[in-house]
Amino acid sequence: MFQYAKSLGDYLVVGIDTDEKVKRDKGPERPYNCLSDRKFILESIKFIDEVVVFDSSQGLENLIKSNQPDIMVIGSDWKGKKVVGQQHAKELVFFDRIGSYSTTNILENKK
Repeated sequence: MFQYAKSLGDYLVVGIDTDEKVKRDKGPERPYNCLSDRKFILESIKFIDEVVVFDSSQGLENLIKSNQPDIMVIGSDWKGKKVVGQQHAKELVFFDRIGSYSTTNILENKK
């Protein structure tokens, strides 16, 4: 996804939830990896130029509004749903998930 997103522009910014937001959205057992680890891994990916952190939907919207992206790439599982901040991007592009990779799937298969 990151390679594809980077191919669409010159500068790729990736937003990630704080640990507190993940807990609120997905439950007390999450996130599986802490914010500093998730951020470090993302910053290590050569296609990503910047990683920003947000703690709420409003925080995400503010980040998108301040960046005014030409293109916003999001997973295709968001098709037909309200995408936070999409009105601040010139174009919204959906990316189809490759395989069944997700933290949720990994954790469910461990049980």
